Formats: sequence, C-alpha cells, structure tokens
Amino acid sequence: MAGKSSRTTQLVAVLMGGASAERDVSLSSGRECAIALRAAGYEVIEVDAGPDLAQRLTEIEPDVVFNALHGRWGEDGCVQGLLEWLRLPYTHSGVLASAIAMDKDRSKQVYAQAGLPVVDSVIAARDEVRQRHVLPPPYVVKPNNEGSSVGVYIVQEAANSPPQLSDDMPESVMVETYVPGRELTCAVMEDRAFCVTEIVTTGWYDYQAKYSAGGSRHVCPADIPEEIATACQDFALRAHKALGCRGVSRTDFRWDDTRGLAGLFLLETNNQPGMTPTSLVPEQAMQAGIDFPALCRWMVEDASCGR
Repeated sequence: MAGKSSRTTQLVAVLMGGASAERDVSLSSGRECAIALRAAGYEVIEVDAGPDLAQRLTEIEPDVVFNALHGRWGEDGCVQGLLEWLRLPYTHSGVLASAIAMDKDRSKQVYAQAGLPVVDSVIAARDEVRQRHVLPPPYVVKPNNEGSSVGVYIVQEAANSPPQLSDDMPESVMVETYVPGRELTCAVMEDRAFCVTEIVTTGWYDYQAKYSAGGSRHVCPADIPEEIATACQDFALRAHKALGCRGVSRTDFRWDDTRGLAGLFLLETNNQPGMTPTSLVPEQAMQAGIDFPALCRWMVEDASCGR
C-alpha cells in the first residue's frame, strides 16, 4: 500500500469489535461511523481489534484512528496507550481520562472533588454482597469497570434477602444507593454541552433497552424544567473537564423530580459513547444542527496524540 506521503485523501482506521462484553455494540457503532466517514469524504478501513492490532495498524499506516471500541480494553486506557506508543492520532479521550472514567468508583471521587452531586456507594466483594445487604435497600449493584448497564442488579426497598449475583460478575462490585425518578443524559463536544435527553423505558434502562429497537424511547430535548436542563449541561461539562476527557463524552444522571434540583445526581461519564442507530449522542448533535457525518468528521479533525 502507498505510504502516507502519497495519499491525497486522509485514511481513517475505525477500530471496532474487540473482546469486551460490548463487542456487538462496538461492531454496530463502528459500521455506522465508517459509513458516515466515507460520506464525509474519508478513505476508511474497518479494523476488528484483536491481539494483532499493533501489527495491523503498522501495516495500514492510517492518518487517524477512529476509536469505536466500547468496554474494557477499548475505552479504559489500554488501546489508547497502544495508539500513543504507535504515535497514531486518535479520537476521544486519552490514557488517563479513559482509565478514570471507566472506573466508576474513581470517577465518583473526581466528581465529588469537583463539587458535583453523587450518591453514596461502596466497593464490596461479590460474595459479601450475596450474603448481606452492604447498604440499606434500595440499592443498585453493578460492575465497577463495565459500561452499557452490563450486569446491573436493583435491590428493592422491601427486599428481604441480598441479591444472588451471577458467577460472571467481577469479584469486586459497586453497590450504590438507588435514586428513584427519571433517567437523563447529556453529551459534551469538547467545550460545548448538547441538549438533555430523557430516556423512557418500562423498566430499568438495561443493556437490551439501550441497544434493541423499541427498547427505550428518547425524549430529545427532555421535557424538564429549565433549571434541571441547565444543571445537567453544567454538570456534564464540568465532569468532562474534571476527568480530563477529550472529544465527545456523555454523562448520565438520575433525577428524583419530587426533590427538584436537590434530587439530581451524576451516575457516570461515558468517554466513548455509543454511535449506533439508537444511540443518544447523534440525536443530541442533530438537535444542535450537526448531522452524523459532520459529527464524525469533527472527531477526526480533533484527533491527536498526547490526549
């Protein structure tokens, strides 16, 4: 293949797939982004990230790497470190911000230090959580370092016994006070917060609800008081900056609407949000007048090393 110097069109390698629990979502995100990037005028190669990733990228010699991986190894700083080593400009957040954002406990510590509202939580051993209530019900149990609502258990207030976590849950999990009310989310594009979306489901906003057609309904922009919308945008932007995120991120909230602003809490920041047909960030960007190819083009133009 011709080297970079002889190319007139930028070559973008879209990383997708990988080995995390979110492989299927990443494949969908990667395909959609590749289509959009071709529409934006780039030459695109889709790369299913495996053990030979460094060799593949060395052979391809892309001008930019578009990171459409989700979950562990793809958005926790691991692949970002590889791309830094190869000196390949890449999208989204860098090594440190990715590692912190993926670790829910550490990211909550950063939020608290930045004066952002979070609920009480503890890290506990899986077996201990099976044996006793480590927090007063109601509470939520989830992996500390997975995304997309993978492995989430809700323990109701009237629960007599602790949750019987499956064996494929990590040995240590996060146990977090449950916030009743509404699911809100707000994306940030570097220094700009988009509108707020409310996610409406018949039950918990779990993995299936996120990625299945009809699994959830997005109200974009959310039908909420201006005070809450403004607070979400402010908190999302502050979380993005406090974590050191780059490019696009999305911060999720729970809002107990019986308590007004005092009922709004940050849950987590996704430093590589989904880019599928049912994903939230493309919808919010469209509300801001940015279509999907333009959003992907901006990410490529924003790519760099040393993020």
